[in-house]
Amino acid sequence: MTDMQKYEPSFRILEGDLFPEVSLKDQHGRMVKLSELKNKFVVFYFYPQDDTPTCTKEACNIRDNFASLKRRGIKIFGISPDSEKSHLKFIEKHQLNFDLLIDDGHQLADQLGIWGLKFTFGREYEGLHRVTYVIGQDRRIVKIIYPVESGIHAQQIIDAVHAR
Repeated sequence: MTDMQKYEPSFRILEGDLFPEVSLKDQHGRMVKLSELKNKFVVFYFYPQDDTPTCTKEACNIRDNFASLKRRGIKIFGISPDSEKSHLKFIEKHQLNFDLLIDDGHQLADQLGIWGLKFTFGREYEGLHRVTYVIGQDRRIVKIIYPVESGIHAQQIIDAVHAR
């Protein structure tokens, strides 16, 4: 293992596997359950923190390409450990047109293996890796997008769906 490999996600659930049945609160406190979503594809994009530069760039890219994603039968959710209040503020500030879910205590991220050691700006810390899961109607993971390119993330998602 190289020095930088220790800072990559451990991915405990892989492409082709069933995504865990999840129930997470959105920015309004409503429960969102994967089993109740009937879209062709569900996309969960995990991001570290509301209203930080790279996370904002990613969210705004998805916002700006939302119609194109929706036309392809994609239902998209952002997920971070941030609170309802933080998510609402982020949505309002950047006029986001999709819901943000709360991974309280990063339990889902732990289960997926995408919470772990990171290295940024010369320091090592535990945090959420920027990873996206494209999930089919059968709850199977169609594609795991990593690394995510925040400025073109919607296109990465479209490419993953188009490859199906």
